[in-house]
Amino acid sequence: MTEKQLHLVRHGEVHNPDGVLYGRIPGFRLSERGHEMAEAAALELAGSDRKVARLFASPLERAQQSARPIASALGLEIHTEPRIIEPTNWFEGKVNSGPEAAFKKPKNWHKFWNPFRPSWGEPYRQVALRVRAAMDAAWDSVEGGDIVMVSHQSPIWMAHLDVAGKPLFHDPRSRRCDLSSITSFERRAGRWVEVDYRNPAEALLEGAKDVGAV
Repeated sequence: MTEKQLHLVRHGEVHNPDGVLYGRIPGFRLSERGHEMAEAAALELAGSDRKVARLFASPLERAQQSARPIASALGLEIHTEPRIIEPTNWFEGKVNSGPEAAFKKPKNWHKFWNPFRPSWGEPYRQVALRVRAAMDAAWDSVEGGDIVMVSHQSPIWMAHLDVAGKPLFHDPRSRRCDLSSITSFERRAGRWVEVDYRNPAEALLEGAKDVGAV
């Protein structure tokens, strides 16, 4: 067993009855199912034979709420890390699914002029750089024991792609980053390596609403 790993944990399901892209909009909290998902992630981490030394979370409410059962299960304090926050997005607050989805309306298509950047929000490269910087800082802050960072789908996926040396441009529908999933990394000889992906809330995913992610 390696001495230290870093786990990026996605938050649980968000209460989002209108199906909007919530992004960084305040007030979007976990649903009842989302709390169950967060508990599942906490039990997964607590049930392993690995010591966790530090716990970080994005400042957004859904990430802080998802970190609380982990903090309780492991006896840790939650440290807020702004660099793992959700990216900005021009479509925040707009409907994100179904026939009324904002991206389907011609009046909004001018925002898609450069999908490789992307033109509708924070550049992919900028997201990857800030998340990787947060991972580096967290790793260096701990002598022994694992690090847990509760974040969001896009930042976690950017870290995955960047560590793997893959292009950051992608189809958001193809992300392997389910609600309350755990993506684990190690830093070997100064380089990050992804070592595991777990889905402790898999049994709760059927019927879950996941349309608000950036």
